Amino acid sequence: MLHELFIELVKLQKEVIASDLKLLVILEGRDAAGKDGTIKRIIKHLSPRETKVVALGKPTDFQEREWYFQRYTAHLPVSGEFVLFNRSWYNRLGVEKVMGFCTNKEYKSFFSEVESFENGLVEGGFIILKYYLDISKNEQQKRLDDRKKDPLKQWKISPLDEVAQKHWKDYSDARDEMLLKTNFKHAPWFVVNADNKKATRIALITHLLGRIKYHHQNEKLLSEKYGLVDPATPEIIAKKLY
Repeated sequence: MLHELFIELVKLQKEVIASDLKLLVILEGRDAAGKDGTIKRIIKHLSPRETKVVALGKPTDFQEREWYFQRYTAHLPVSGEFVLFNRSWYNRLGVEKVMGFCTNKEYKSFFSEVESFENGLVEGGFIILKYYLDISKNEQQKRLDDRKKDPLKQWKISPLDEVAQKHWKDYSDARDEMLLKTNFKHAPWFVVNADNKKATRIALITHLLGRIKYHHQNEKLLSEKYGLVDPATPEIIAKKLY
């Protein structure tokens, strides 16, 4: 199944390049939800010249004094480019909110700015898709424990891993508010049940491909429904998220 989806992703990229599209996909989610692995599969067979993955670290002292969105704008896609953000400006509504890395004023200010910011991008020709990968508390603990034991995943370990479980409800509350208040028509959120890594990748890639028209699209393949990706409606947030 993934092989067939890889072929579709190559077709999509050809369309992005030929039609000068500016495709921006944002992946957010809990720690250990599978963002890295999902992005790795998406880009596996894509042209590195027209594909970019953005995973920004902690802002510098200078960046702390900039307009909040400024350090992200430098990494937005140009015409013909496919960019994936592994976390994004929505850090403000997640880890920054929960861990006290921003003030309440900065938190509220984000809500007053983000819709016009994203609307401006869409009016400028950007295609924006936002995915939130959600996992259960038990699955997160298992993955965090596995991460500590795997010598090849040591780079993923963060001090924030140690408090992810402790602040579970805080992260849940922050997630719900983010999804409810920033699920814009022009830049929608989709929530993904990410407890099964392989199924998550297949479902998310299938959904992504189905959101954009491109030449020689395999409609039969993309018509498969896996029940793991849903629009971030109030009903879905209340019933399906952990």
